[in-house]
Amino acid sequence: MIEVNLRPDTKKGKKRGGGRSRSFALPKVSGVPSDPWILSAGGLSLLALLVFGWFFLDVAGEAEELQVRIDAAQADSARFADVIARAEALTAQRDSIAARVSVIQEIDGARYVWPHLMDEVGRAIPDYTWINRFLQVSPPPNLAFRVHGQAATIFALTIFLENLEASPFIRNARLISADQAVITLGGDSQRLIYNFVVEASHQEPPPELLNREPLFGPSVAIPGFDDTEPPAETSGEES
Repeated sequence: MIEVNLRPDTKKGKKRGGGRSRSFALPKVSGVPSDPWILSAGGLSLLALLVFGWFFLDVAGEAEELQVRIDAAQADSARFADVIARAEALTAQRDSIAARVSVIQEIDGARYVWPHLMDEVGRAIPDYTWINRFLQVSPPPNLAFRVHGQAATIFALTIFLENLEASPFIRNARLISADQAVITLGGDSQRLIYNFVVEASHQEPPPELLNREPLFGPSVAIPGFDDTEPPAETSGEES
């Protein structure tokens, strides 16, 4: 009887399989390429996305921190805005008061010029000399004046000029004119005199010759000025 083997490889497979070593392999997923270059490129892309994400989160955190600082600074600015406005107002008030005080000191420092000049001219007049007019020629700061008078002798006129030049308040005393004239004394007696015009200028005397007192006492406080500062040397009562 003829027998036909319908599974001819069964026995052979068993015989062959008994002598082979087993090998392991990753399961194949359909749709995923197995090329190593493609897998490497995908891995690098994923790594780049992770790095960019980390940088984004870090920058976002710094931006949030900076925003918190900005908000705090704005809150402080709003809180101190009133204080800053008051300080600016006080500064403006101080500057205004200082300007007014400067004007007052300038006016006060010059108010005794004419009394001093008249006093010095009066002291310089020698015997047998008298003054008729006392005129201002030019205003301050280059104050000049002119004296019209009469002298009995030319020597008296010379002494008058020398006394004016010796005064610490007067400089550049000079004779403008000196004309002879005859006056009647009484009865029929007459006398020869000199009608003269003298011009001179005012000068600031040395500080030790003036007794100055502060225009504003220690009880007067000026905003923005330290109380420990000495009072202004200019302005005040002079003698």
